[in-house]
Amino acid sequence: MPAYKRVLLKLSGEALMGDDAFGINPVTIDSMVKEIAIDSMVKEIADVVNSGVELAIVIGGGNIFRGVAGGAAGMDRATADYMGMLATMMNSLALQDALRQKGVEARVQSALRMDQVVEPYIRPRAIRALSEGKVVIFAAGTGNPFFTTDTAAALRGAEMGVEIMLKATKVDGIYSADPVKDPSATLYKTITFDEALIKNLQVMDATAFALCRDRKLPIKVFSILKP
Repeated sequence: MPAYKRVLLKLSGEALMGDDAFGINPVTIDSMVKEIAIDSMVKEIADVVNSGVELAIVIGGGNIFRGVAGGAAGMDRATADYMGMLATMMNSLALQDALRQKGVEARVQSALRMDQVVEPYIRPRAIRALSEGKVVIFAAGTGNPFFTTDTAAALRGAEMGVEIMLKATKVDGIYSADPVKDPSATLYKTITFDEALIKNLQVMDATAFALCRDRKLPIKVFSILKP
């Protein structure tokens, strides 16, 4: 029996870059499709889905464009965020295609209407697809500027009634600081939502932490780069 019946996987866009400085690394995507798992983090997605786990995915767009960075550079923040949402759409389509090539049926639903490309986000339809064993990829964040894809993941996780949110990044857990910038950063084995908020830990934004706390939705952070 799988550890969880329904889960949401949050993928950072940067995780798709691999060793590249920008964009989508096909080798990284191929490896990701083979190795992402729910319980031990090493089973193939196909095995996870076939075992009865219902898998939803939210993916970031930071490998292509980050709205926060655009806003900081002087661009209108709302415009920058919409560009970031379009970046998540590109990543979602790339992931959907990679999954289908591995025999895993996946559907993309977008918070922004792009009817010629993907279907819009409709909660009952997404829940039905999950119950049918299809992977559902949620694109375009929440569809609103000023909200991160972490918040979108927390929101969709709450709406889908998932049991846990798995956040795949380039680091292997929650640290006291960015371990890439600060080698002395401490890895927390466990931490409460309130502690994470008080310490202003940057692995997720405060809105996402608060929503998961209020919905009692646990989060596990792991490295997508480690098998």
